[in-house]
Amino acid sequence: MSKQINPLKLLLAGLFLLLLLGVPAAHGRILPQPPRWQDKVDPCLLTTPATTAESNEIEFLLTLTAQADLSGADALTDKTAKGRYVYEQLTAVAQQTQPPVIARLQSLGAEYRPYWISNMIWVRGDASLLPEMAMRSDVAHLYANPQIALDVPEEDTAVIQSIAAWDNIGYVGAKTVWQMGITGQGAVIGGQDTGYEWSHPALQNSYRGWNGVTADHDYNWHDAIHSDSGAANPCGVDAPAPCDDHGHGTHTMGTMTGNDLAPTDPTWPGGAANPVGMAPGAKWIACRNMEQGVGTPATYTECYEWFIAPYPVGGNPLTDGDPTKAPHVINNSWSCPPSEGCNPDSLLNVVQAVRAAGIVTVHSAGNSGSSCSTVNTPSAIYDESFSVGATYSSDAIAGFSSRGPVTIDSSNRPKPDISAPGVDIYSSYRGGGYLSLSGTSMAGPHVAGLVALIISARPDLAGNVAAIEQIVQDTAVPLTTTQGCGGDAPDAVPNNVYGYGRINALQAIIDITLPYRYYYPVFFKE
Repeated sequence: MSKQINPLKLLLAGLFLLLLLGVPAAHGRILPQPPRWQDKVDPCLLTTPATTAESNEIEFLLTLTAQADLSGADALTDKTAKGRYVYEQLTAVAQQTQPPVIARLQSLGAEYRPYWISNMIWVRGDASLLPEMAMRSDVAHLYANPQIALDVPEEDTAVIQSIAAWDNIGYVGAKTVWQMGITGQGAVIGGQDTGYEWSHPALQNSYRGWNGVTADHDYNWHDAIHSDSGAANPCGVDAPAPCDDHGHGTHTMGTMTGNDLAPTDPTWPGGAANPVGMAPGAKWIACRNMEQGVGTPATYTECYEWFIAPYPVGGNPLTDGDPTKAPHVINNSWSCPPSEGCNPDSLLNVVQAVRAAGIVTVHSAGNSGSSCSTVNTPSAIYDESFSVGATYSSDAIAGFSSRGPVTIDSSNRPKPDISAPGVDIYSSYRGGGYLSLSGTSMAGPHVAGLVALIISARPDLAGNVAAIEQIVQDTAVPLTTTQGCGGDAPDAVPNNVYGYGRINALQAIIDITLPYRYYYPVFFKE
């Protein structure tokens, strides 16, 4: 007698065979495939010469899966407490999770530099590192680290002159604020750029490392340039003192704090021959993120990290950082365009950490205008950055000033947030002189200087990034446009050309002092 076949067992056996053979199941459903390692790598890294056998070396930024939870900083009202909390959380996660990756990189003979600010490691080595690192479960993504040149507008002016073309500092009301006794005293401004000529007559007195007799650069200066590009570089690498191998950085800092008159002079600051800065009473600290105008996401990251917790020259970022020495605001007059290989998300965690630490991040919107959706580079594109467009002395938007909305990351985010003078801006320049330049790089420093004035007038606002940004926006001169970017109505404020308008330093200070008291998020008249 033949043995009867169980239909259920036959069906199960058939399904098992289909699974083994990888055949699609019923109704055409395709079984999920395991992720490819290439999906965790920036596409441009997969097409660089190093991955096409023309070279064996490649450079990238490795971001680990583990990321610190910084949400606890929101409940802290003191800026110092915010900074300490963020520093401790970020360094703890990095110390716990980076060692296995670093050990493997060491065994492979790769160069590396760890960063705790976003649990990231800069790596340079053989191209075979890409698949091995990407296949690790503790690695989230491998970002490209392209070399990015300064974004200079086509209509840029560079004119050496002895007098300013117009009084941009007075125009936004800063000089009247000085007469109220508010010059930026008590505030600290950070700048990351091509470097800074700290001994320039307009900058020396406001450098935090200068006491009037000697200089101490510990906690006041950091150089993120660790290898020479090969071109003649007067600053070298790992410069132990502030140095500018280009001139751009010295110009931007001048617009923030520049004044060539000694603070002990009874006519200071308005009586200076060159009162070029918004907040001459503020102190500045700085980080060089570009070598002769060329930076990378790694150097930008390193400077942001140093600002959260500055450490001595040659110090250890993990153990020597001091959040109490962090600035109140950081100016960023640089770009990282995706068109040159910069991933739009590459600096997002970094800037979020800076904001969590209670530091205002001011970023030039870019010089890719005049079309819509030309604000397209990190970190200007982020919600966490306060992005600045550039205006003429007439308040008309500069043709080169980038417009919103942001589409590069599919967010459709309105940008810029605010505008400031950015054409024919007279300021300090490398070599002890003065120069007029144009660009959103010149506009951003006006806003950073205004933040210093606000903190000087209301020290209790230090660390409250959202409140400070709202003050700047609410007191701006509203400006409208018919360009219609992002569907803006002709009378819309804010809009994707000017943001909330052109800054008004005098109105900002009036509104947060007498006869007003500012309570976030609205004004109440007493």
